[in-house]
Amino acid sequence: MTDKDDLLIRIAAALERLAPPAPAKPNFDAADAFVWSASKQALNPVGKVNRVDLPLLRGIDRVRDQLAANTDRFARGLPANNALLWGARGMGKSSLVKAVHADINARAASGAQRLKLVEIHREDIESLPALMSLVRDAPYAFLVFCDDLSFDGGDTSYKSLKAVLEGGVEGRPENVLFYATSNRRHLLPRDMMDNERATAINPGEAVEEKVSLSDRFGLWLGFHKCSQDEFLEMVFGYCEHFGLDAPREKIEAEALEWATTRGSRSGRTAWQFIQDLAGRMGKHAG
Repeated sequence: MTDKDDLLIRIAAALERLAPPAPAKPNFDAADAFVWSASKQALNPVGKVNRVDLPLLRGIDRVRDQLAANTDRFARGLPANNALLWGARGMGKSSLVKAVHADINARAASGAQRLKLVEIHREDIESLPALMSLVRDAPYAFLVFCDDLSFDGGDTSYKSLKAVLEGGVEGRPENVLFYATSNRRHLLPRDMMDNERATAINPGEAVEEKVSLSDRFGLWLGFHKCSQDEFLEMVFGYCEHFGLDAPREKIEAEALEWATTRGSRSGRTAWQFIQDLAGRMGKHAG
């Protein structure tokens, strides 16, 4: 062996030591839900998901049924659409995704393949291709979920999402469905689109590229601020479920006062009131 050969061997060995280790193969049987760690290229199992039961989500019956039907089709290996849940804060968008996932698995036949929920954080969207590679050949169906998804000026990570959802060479794996929640219907602020119009050589094409991100979601579900009757329906639904017994008039008056002081009637506000009411009554709710 020449000195040159020896040098090449030592260089190759040094490069191997510097190369990052291959991602560990996930144990998909460890849990039904995972959180994607982009820095470690790993799926961290979640033992107990923070969620509410599907029947407790009141006032959103239409969108609840649509999302449940779409997810059920996907879990059974039938065609289904990526879904964008958009609209008012606190109306149960993320709660609905987690509740539907749990309901699908609870109703699955004994021994049937369980649907896996994977949460990816907004700041890790650029790592979506790596996540897709990790789950593409796994013997499970995956519901990849991003909460509070939106993009601001100068942010180009939305291109990774577009490629994964539909436009890439490999495309979205057949065993993956993507759900996202957002306060924005088009995921991008209007001033960002206006700026694109003002500075682009071809303003129409620039704005079309950004608006088309939302078009990658075949199912759009809108969540709007609830009426007083819908708010009270949520409150009394929780009361019945958790056995919080008190005069109806008293609960109604306190719930409306609670909502008024917070300037909001929503599922989140109803849940916060129930936590307060249960605490004062010395009972558990959750």
